[in-house]
Order: sequence, then C-alpha cells, then structure tokens
Amino acid sequence: MSEFLHGGNVFANGIRQHYLRYGGNAGGREARDAVVIVPGITSPAVTWGFVGEQFGKHFDTYILDVRGRGLSEAGDTLDYGLDAQAADVTAVARALGLARYAIVGHSMGARIGIRAARGTPAGLTRLVMVDPPVSGPGRRAYPSQLSWYVDSIRLARQGIDAEGMRRFCPTWTEAQLRLRAEWLHTCDERAIVQSFDDFHRDDIHADLPSLRVPALLMVAGRGDVVRAEDIEEIRGLLPAVQVARVPDAGHMIPWDDEAGFYRAFGDFLGVPLLRDQAAA
Repeated sequence: MSEFLHGGNVFANGIRQHYLRYGGNAGGREARDAVVIVPGITSPAVTWGFVGEQFGKHFDTYILDVRGRGLSEAGDTLDYGLDAQAADVTAVARALGLARYAIVGHSMGARIGIRAARGTPAGLTRLVMVDPPVSGPGRRAYPSQLSWYVDSIRLARQGIDAEGMRRFCPTWTEAQLRLRAEWLHTCDERAIVQSFDDFHRDDIHADLPSLRVPALLMVAGRGDVVRAEDIEEIRGLLPAVQVARVPDAGHMIPWDDEAGFYRAFGDFLGVPLLRDQAAA
C-alpha cells in the first residue's frame, strides 16, 4: 500500500511552491516531528518518491520542489540564491502549519538546510545534512562539472529517453533513468547554473557554529564530495554533530544503497527507518 497522499502548492516566501506529501498525520505519526526533504540541484520532488514511501511509514513527510525545479515557480527574474532557497523551506513549513519538523537535505538541499537552520526558525527540531558540497571561496571545487547538468537538461528539454540519459547516469536502473528523463526538463537552466556557481561562492562552513538544533552529517563512502578532512573540519565547527557513513554508496546515496541510507539515520529522527534496526 502506497504512503503517498497528495501533491500540493502553497504560496510561501512570495512564490508558488510545490510539495509531495507521504504518510500523513495519523497512526502514531502525529506524535512525531514532521520531516521536510529538500532534494539536490537537479532532483525534482517526484524523483525522491521512493524515499518518501519509506519515510511516510513513520513520519508526516513533505518532499519539496526547490524553486526552479519540478512544479514550483520558475522565471527569468526569480532569485535562485541560497538565502532565497533557505527562506523558502521555513516559509513552506509555516504555510503548512508544521509545529515541529526536521529538515533532511541532500547535496544542494543539505546546504539549503544549513542556511535555513542558521536562523533557528521556529519549529525546526533537527537537521540531516546528506553529503553536502563543501566547496566555497578558496576551497576545492565541487567534483562534478557544470556541463554535465546543462547538457543533460538541454537534451531533456528536446525530449530524451532512458537510454539517452544512461550516458549521464550509467549506474542507474532503468526505472531511475526513465524518471529522470521524464522530469529533468522541469529544471530551469538558470537556476541550476546559479546554484552550481553558489557552491563555490557561498561558504556554508561559516553557518555551522550558529546551528542550535541537533545535526547529523551523512557521508557517502564512495563519493568525493565530503572527505575525511572535511568531516574533521565540520566537527571542529559543530562539535555536537553526529556522523554516519554509507560505505557502499556514491553521492546519490539512496540510489546506490537505499537500505544503507535508511540505516545511517539510526534513531536520529526519533524512530528507526528500518524494522531490522528496531529489532536490534
């Protein structure tokens, strides 16, 4: 039985913002904090639906379309900066009436979550940073190239199938490729370019000492986004941070090792995401 409830739109932070809701507020979930999932740079909410299904078993879960992606507002004059994206998340939480919620952000979404948590917004209880890009001024560049995103988006706008997408994501399953081919055209190229450039212009390390909520850093064991020295730097800036590694996954952690992704949360969100953890 699917945990998907519905999609919806809210007017928050001055724009239309779209979300997908899983699980709902019943069956014990009403006693737990809601979870707001913020995907990465070219991941519309629908591409995280399989994660929403698992989270929805335990939490009232909302997956956001970051502005300029999916069904959220996009436009030639829209601000695609990190501050605007962070304000979107907290504004959506207020618009949805979430009294208590955790942010789970992947990649760009983790950077958005860090910037949002810096302001200690009302209702935010926990932050999960899943393999956040640690690039910034004077730091090493993000390991992916901008052309990888732009070229695939332009092909998707023309119309591309799963096989055409395979050269960009050779390890993905047929179903994952089909979904990306279907939805990638909804990513505004200007939004992606600005977000990628902001990986190198915004230094989220400066935000970390201001965080006042419990935080979990999840790191891909086979990725090159967060290295051992980066973990130590983050620990120095945020001593209370918890760290979990997913050894068999690259940067797209739930795509590479879905079970390992869920196990890495432990009981950080208040309840384990897999039954075998609960029984352990």
